[in-house]
Amino acid sequence: MKRFGLAVLALALSVGLAAGQTSSTRIRGSVEKVENDVVTVKTTRGETALLKLAPNYSVSAVVKKTAADIKPGDFIGAGAKPQADGTLQGIQIVIFPEAQRGTGEGHRDWSVLPESTMTNATVAQSVSATNGASITLKYKDGEKQLMIGPDANVITTEPAAKEELKVGVELVTTATKNEDGSYTAVRLTIGRNGVAPPL
Repeated sequence: MKRFGLAVLALALSVGLAAGQTSSTRIRGSVEKVENDVVTVKTTRGETALLKLAPNYSVSAVVKKTAADIKPGDFIGAGAKPQADGTLQGIQIVIFPEAQRGTGEGHRDWSVLPESTMTNATVAQSVSATNGASITLKYKDGEKQLMIGPDANVITTEPAAKEELKVGVELVTTATKNEDGSYTAVRLTIGRNGVAPPL
């Protein structure tokens, strides 16, 4: 029995270590240097992060859109503020490319802004109005009503050339932290033509 308990403990520790090695961190900032496969980023927190680019890394660029571009059947990510009537007031809406359909589906707190939420869901219905749009979002555990006003930031992404990843470009990525303090990035999203990458 004692031996069994030690085996379980060892397994738990190994799982914990593995989880720690694959923990991910969201990094947002400005590119300061690109050297071979390492990108130096000055983060929005004032820190310096070294991003090691994975062999199969890809770069996407942000493209500005409007509420009128959101159609039924689209899969979107909506950063929003909950309203007293139960609806959501959109802050940042990302129209996902078809290849990313289902990414992070569901409704949860959004740590980027205080008292905000993130809903990744399919657009079931969209009604345009002069002051924006009212959108019904459906996901596996429920649905939400999203209001998108003229001040909401509506964007999508498209493939970008790796050469666009250069000094001065704003980027965001979710990277894996390495034992030496650097990070490994597989997918990077950059700003283009004055349009900033998503929060």
